[in-house]
Amino acid sequence: MASIFTKIINGELPCYKIYEDESILAFLALDQVNPGHTLVICKEEVNHWTEVPSEVYAHLHKVSQVIGKAVLKASKAPRVGQMVAGFEVPHYHLHLIPAWSIPDLDFKKARRLSDSEMKQIQADIKSHLR
Repeated sequence: MASIFTKIINGELPCYKIYEDESILAFLALDQVNPGHTLVICKEEVNHWTEVPSEVYAHLHKVSQVIGKAVLKASKAPRVGQMVAGFEVPHYHLHLIPAWSIPDLDFKKARRLSDSEMKQIQADIKSHLR
């Protein structure tokens, strides 16, 4: 069965897209730990980070660095944390989370924002990618 991320990649489910190329997709997490929380995923459905083809893994992390800089500017946070948990969706994904301190990286405080808030965050991050 296809993961929820594969359904997003295939256009079956909507997302707040930040970046896309032939092998990766970045979009806002539906539940935002902090505003700007972005997921960067490989388009190939791979369950574990150790199984991602090395060229895709390297490319994903290179692009994540660019996206992370945009999230940093848009959020005005002093840090953007990276996290690979992999339990919630069986599809490799990297979390980029704006943070002011370590407790700011707590997934238990993730919450849904309004469509207008998500669109504003999306626009702010994308404006720093240009």
